Amino acid sequence: MNKNLTGTELKRLHRSWRKKSKGKLSIIICGVQGPHNIGSILRSAAAERVDHIWFTSNATTPVNSKVGKTALGSQRYLEWKETLSPSEAIAEARSQGYRIVALELASESLPIHDFDFSGDICLVVGHEDRGIESEILSACDFSTYIPQLGRIGSLNVAVATAIAIYEIRRQGWS
Repeated sequence: MNKNLTGTELKRLHRSWRKKSKGKLSIIICGVQGPHNIGSILRSAAAERVDHIWFTSNATTPVNSKVGKTALGSQRYLEWKETLSPSEAIAEARSQGYRIVALELASESLPIHDFDFSGDICLVVGHEDRGIESEILSACDFSTYIPQLGRIGSLNVAVATAIAIYEIRRQGWS
């Protein structure tokens, strides 16, 4: 019979997946302003052990009181920094050995399931409506997108980020 895991069983399960994880993962958040989107991204990032997050282009940061409603305290498990420009964040990430990968519906983007996320990855996500600005997109090493079947043109930024974080981790487990 299937049953819910106890606290100890849950900790053991998570520990076993942490041991399987390969590569570091960071995120650059460019211009995402909705506090609920930021809170959701932080919660997903903490759940999948993102190493660092840069906030840039007037992105809402974890200090915003409305972020906590969705983040539910997960921000305390994350390292983050606010930078003046996306270029600064990209340069910092690159200097730490990350490959910079934009999550964007762009002409040269590869479907996320076809992209090789091996090594250390820094995922760049953009504004809720406008996405990633073209000059930021061109500064990235690669770009990827999430294929969609319905009539909606794009996913919510927090949902798309969660899917991408999971796919990056999933590839590291295989």
